[in-house]
Amino acid sequence: MCDDCSKGELSRRTLVQAGFGLFAAAALPSAVHAQAASPGDTPDAALDKLMQGNARYVGNQLRERDFSAGRVARSQGQSPFAAILGCADSRIAPELAFDQGPGNLFVVRVAGNFVTQDGLASLEYGAAVLGTKVIMVLGHSNCGAVNATIGALQKGNDLPGHIGDLVRAMKPGIEPSLKQTGDNLPQRAVIANVRSNVQQLLESKPILSGLVSSGKLKVVGGVYDLASGKIDLV
Repeated sequence: MCDDCSKGELSRRTLVQAGFGLFAAAALPSAVHAQAASPGDTPDAALDKLMQGNARYVGNQLRERDFSAGRVARSQGQSPFAAILGCADSRIAPELAFDQGPGNLFVVRVAGNFVTQDGLASLEYGAAVLGTKVIMVLGHSNCGAVNATIGALQKGNDLPGHIGDLVRAMKPGIEPSLKQTGDNLPQRAVIANVRSNVQQLLESKPILSGLVSSGKLKVVGGVYDLASGKIDLV
């Protein structure tokens, strides 16, 4: 390789390394804050905290909160204990469904609650930098994106715009549910979609799978019932 090429390659590599270093340095105060704010938290404890919050929500016993309190402190960093990969459906608000205040949940939302590259990167950031202990893939009953995918698998629907991209991404996880027997195909498909995306996150290398195998992170699936507000693990 010529000297000029070598210098060019070295320059590009130096820029990439410098950029990563700046990103890590910017994130470091938040990471330190997260570790200091929740010493001793475990993935099981984080999941239990989520489910207790949902029980309060279902029972209409939400904790009263002063949303202005802590606002200045939160401006200095964040320390969410859990991350949610949820559907964009307007009827579900994760902070309400789990009875959590600002700064407690790191939420990624997309219609159909499936893993995208950007969503995966966000969840990796939440776990590796902010210190989230649990990731929940949260589906819900009567999901329009799931129903559209079922229709496409059964009838080959031609959906407008980029909506078809959602369906194509969800097909692999939902298709096995069509081969199962029994009633309530839409609910079976919702569960299958959640489980498929949980598995993707569990197998995602190098960050999430490593944290899971070391016991520092738990990845679970849940389904929110629109009528009752109750979330069941699946």
